Amino acid sequence: MIRKRLLDAQKEAMREKDAKRLSTLRLINAAIKDKDIAARSEENVEGVSDAEIMGILAKMIKQRQDSSKVFEEAGRLELAEGERAEIKVIEEFLPRQLTEAEVEAAIAAAIEEVGASSIRDMGKIMGVLKSKYTGQMDFGKVGAAVKAALA
Repeated sequence: MIRKRLLDAQKEAMREKDAKRLSTLRLINAAIKDKDIAARSEENVEGVSDAEIMGILAKMIKQRQDSSKVFEEAGRLELAEGERAEIKVIEEFLPRQLTEAEVEAAIAAAIEEVGASSIRDMGKIMGVLKSKYTGQMDFGKVGAAVKAALA
């Protein structure tokens, strides 16, 4: 369970007095807690699922990649390096990223599963991919690859 791994890592960072790692882990846990609160209802007392947590982590990585790029362009290399350090901590809790060949195979399998024949089916394909591979691929790049496969 990702939640337990995150909490254990946070406790370990506290013990080791690793301030940067601890700060990042606290940000992750705060983002998850925010989603838990938003998702709470009479039926859902558990909070968000592991798949949703992976989505949160993937979003956090994307935000930090964008920030790092902006900082580099502005000549703020120390800030860009800080963002990249946070990315490394967050990535520890995501599954291994798929290789290019694995991504292509996953796209082909999703196209076949949906029975896609045109670009109109792109939403269905992306839905299948997101349900199976959240946190394992960059969906920004995958979108272009799906368009190319359907063209």
